[in-house]
Amino acid sequence: MLACIIVVVVAYLLGSIPTGFLAARAKGIDIRAEGSGNIGATNAMRVLGKPAGITVLLVDALKGYAAVAWVCPVVMNSFGRPAAEVEALRIVAGIAAVLGHNFTCWLKFKGGKGIATSAGAYLALTPLAVGVAFAAFILAVLLTRYVSVGSIAAAVALAVTVWCLPGHNLFLGIVTTALAAMAIYKHKSNIQRLIAGTESRLGRKSKIQEPMK
Repeated sequence: MLACIIVVVVAYLLGSIPTGFLAARAKGIDIRAEGSGNIGATNAMRVLGKPAGITVLLVDALKGYAAVAWVCPVVMNSFGRPAAEVEALRIVAGIAAVLGHNFTCWLKFKGGKGIATSAGAYLALTPLAVGVAFAAFILAVLLTRYVSVGSIAAAVALAVTVWCLPGHNLFLGIVTTALAAMAIYKHKSNIQRLIAGTESRLGRKSKIQEPMK
């Protein structure tokens, strides 16, 4: 139980690092008051430029990967837990990292949408599913020029692929479905703008002012 608590707390705190917020603050900008108001990589790229946006994307993904691939095994092995428990806690660590990113304690539990952090976590859990989700993301963005549509497509593709993999893990399937649903819910403002025809297309500077509430 102690090992589980340590894994969850450390993974959450790792995921809670508000990368986009910190990158913007370093330039004297409150990213929550710019663009879509989100602290994730897409808004960071829009507000801070491509180099900063790509850096935020990679660091956010690394948070999820590190929680699953490094934090969980190190903690569990130090307690001498069996491999079966380590595998289950790797999934829990991924969940904790994504929740940390989406509901960071450093910004009054307001955060990003969890796409990059989820991708990092699942890269450690099931690389094949991430590959399919990435392909879905690229295809959707190329067809629509909307990053939000690509993110939603990736979330759906990830969940479907996890369920379809041979010998799939039931727990992982349930967790992935829940995370995909949460990712889509976190895109509710994007969906509203898509319906209204005001969503910003890739390559165009957004004029939307939607601070986090």
